[in-house]
Amino acid sequence: MNRKLTILVAAVLVASVVLSLFLVQNWLSSNQTPAREFYVGVMFAYGNETSQVKALVDKVKDYTNFFVLGSTDLLDSQSALTEACDYIYNANLSFIVQFKGLQAYNYSITDWMVMAHQRYGNQFLGVYRYDEPGGSQLDGNPAQQLINSTAAGPNPTYASVANQYVYTLSYFSTYYLNYSPRIFTSDYALYWFDYKADYTTVFAEFVGNQSRDRHIALCRGAANAFDKDWGVIVTWKYNQAPYLESGVELYNDLALAYSAGAKYAVVFSYPQIGPYGTLTDEHFQALQLFWNMLHTNPGSFGSNPPNAAYVVPADYGFGFRSATDTIWGLFPPDELSSKIFSDVSILTVKYGAHFNILYDEPVITPLLKNYTQVFYWNQTVN
Repeated sequence: MNRKLTILVAAVLVASVVLSLFLVQNWLSSNQTPAREFYVGVMFAYGNETSQVKALVDKVKDYTNFFVLGSTDLLDSQSALTEACDYIYNANLSFIVQFKGLQAYNYSITDWMVMAHQRYGNQFLGVYRYDEPGGSQLDGNPAQQLINSTAAGPNPTYASVANQYVYTLSYFSTYYLNYSPRIFTSDYALYWFDYKADYTTVFAEFVGNQSRDRHIALCRGAANAFDKDWGVIVTWKYNQAPYLESGVELYNDLALAYSAGAKYAVVFSYPQIGPYGTLTDEHFQALQLFWNMLHTNPGSFGSNPPNAAYVVPADYGFGFRSATDTIWGLFPPDELSSKIFSDVSILTVKYGAHFNILYDEPVITPLLKNYTQVFYWNQTVN
């Protein structure tokens, strides 16, 4: 009798241990879902047929939750635009739409935005308007610059150009935010001033072999200062086919974006060199792997919060790509350019994606206490 009782008790204990381990495992698994809102997807920028949009949606809908309709040619037809958005919506993807100017179409995009907000609800995240304003200011010809030498006047200063840039760019946010929940763009420079013009979200361009950490420091620093969202868009690594980086590199870029606190990560697809633009099987596999890890083990991406800050002068529209980079696309490098570029290079090596770049404006004063280290352009950085 005692022997049977002992066996029974032992069996109960073993069952209890197994059940406990099962519950713990399931609790851990359930707690590995993404701890914050995060959107990952693709940007359709090739083609003008709804069938092409639908094909890409069908390809990615099971392992993305975000779609950027970025082919402005497709939008020439209101019916094609709505058909494409209906399909994206029915695939349960959130999305944004890239428009050209208000007068570029034979229909009212204002009316369409109002309709979209009602028709698609929260899945319509907003509009993408005025691509690369900061980059165009630095590198564009006078027709592409928001503020060219004529608009800048006879005796421009950094401050006067900064004010003109923000004032001019804010036209888009002021108008479109009346009809769209958000306004987005992508850029590779002058992020601070894009956000100062009240853009909701800027996608930092991961392009070529440029430092990802530097772009994160610039874009995230600006977004945090103005209490806005930020994201990453993976664009061309090469100026010829295959254009995009490898699948392994793409996965690492997506993981870096998530670990650094981005809310969005997008892969740009243009031109059409294959059935899905520049996207190939290795890129889809990378997206699928990232999606699976995002929902099972997001901790594997690591964590890259900003622990340090580097403060540059107010209105300093420097490109940060080299010591001789332009300032505002209107001024040559000055006596600070070499040191600031060197400082950022040192901090990138030292902190990786753990630092932000800020501008010396009143908006940063209450934020500086959040950093363990704060460096200024007029201090020695080593």
